[in-house]
Amino acid sequence: MGPAKISQLAAVMEVARRCLKEDLRSASALTSPGTVRDYLRLALSSREYEVFVCLWLDAQHRVMVSEELFRGTLTQTSVYPREIVKAGLKANAAAVIFAHNHPSGVAQPSQADELLTRNLKEALSLVDIKVLDHFIVAGHQILSFAERGML
Repeated sequence: MGPAKISQLAAVMEVARRCLKEDLRSASALTSPGTVRDYLRLALSSREYEVFVCLWLDAQHRVMVSEELFRGTLTQTSVYPREIVKAGLKANAAAVIFAHNHPSGVAQPSQADELLTRNLKEALSLVDIKVLDHFIVAGHQILSFAERGML
């Protein structure tokens, strides 16, 4: 594939990302899990390094802000609960959906992923921000903590 085709493909991907992001803002995140999954797949699946994203929601569970808070390496990223709480308060969020990617292609959560989710849920509960889900994106696979009963 030549440089022109690669540029065209990148432009199409960016337009799709923006459309899905707009769909998230106009729809209820809880009644459209497919849209959330599609957005996260487009936003995170091709990353060569780990990122941690927060989808901050209002009281009606509409996405107000999609924010990449942390960027790491091929195998890990450091996430600081204090910074998550600050970002949630800044967004004036009522709820949040977490997401991060596994560039390895394995969607299985690590013990560190599970512990982090519990710690973030506890920290955010102190400021009345509800954690609705935590997604792990690994290529085309997406794992939901909520669907697995891990929240």
